[in-house]
Amino acid sequence: MKKRVTEEFGTKGLKTKAVKSKVLAGVFAFVLAAGALTACGASKEGGTITVAATEVPHAEILEAAKPVLAGQGWDLQVTVFNDYVQPNEVVEAGDFDCNYFQHSPYLDSFNAERGTHLVNVGEIHYEPLGIYGGTESDLANISDGATIAIPNDTTNEARALLLLQDNGILTLKEGAGIEATKNDIAENPHNVEIVELEAAQVARVIGETSFVVLNGNYALQAGLNAQTDALAYETSDSEAAKTYVNVIVVKEGNEENAGVKALVDVLKSEEIRKFINEKYQGSVVPFD
Repeated sequence: MKKRVTEEFGTKGLKTKAVKSKVLAGVFAFVLAAGALTACGASKEGGTITVAATEVPHAEILEAAKPVLAGQGWDLQVTVFNDYVQPNEVVEAGDFDCNYFQHSPYLDSFNAERGTHLVNVGEIHYEPLGIYGGTESDLANISDGATIAIPNDTTNEARALLLLQDNGILTLKEGAGIEATKNDIAENPHNVEIVELEAAQVARVIGETSFVVLNGNYALQAGLNAQTDALAYETSDSEAAKTYVNVIVVKEGNEENAGVKALVDVLKSEEIRKFINEKYQGSVVPFD
């Protein structure tokens, strides 16, 4: 480089060469600085997004979002969990940017019970809770002493009991609402036995209990669709749809994470809404 500069300026003197060399050095430094700024700007537009999710439908929806995000420079990395506890624990610990598996009442209950600091940053979809036949298939002629398996976590147990109440199986104490447990059953004309199980286990006892009440994601994993297979389910225009919408969750303080904001935007896009509607045929519903 030095040789080429000397040859170009010939023998016009050291002073001239020195001035021109400084000019070239300044231009070179400017180019390097501009390149560095460009690189920094590009990094802000992309990077890695880590998400903890349950398999169906959450991880499937995230897979559909991957190529869209990749086009924006984001590498979406999804890790599948099979329970409702670990996805929150890993986000609280800072091991993942966000999670996608739960609704707001469950999130609020989890924070209250475990002292975590997790917040909702995007409402994505709704999964109707449904009552499915097990050893019996007719709610109108339910047997005396029938067994009904339901999720045992605080919010989903209440949701299941409210659905059973809506279908005339039992009556809850006034005001029990979304915190109801089986201890809040006021009237039980059919003497049904409520069997409380971890949400992921409910589908496994379909052949052992009279009926089961399944979360939408676990129903899908079991090959069931609320609209076609359930004996009764929460309707899309119900209060439950607004209350139990599934959300993207981050640890408090990370609400402005650029990758998570990009993810939420894509999940709420028309392209992903179309994917959800076509794939799940009403068993998963995009939230407006």
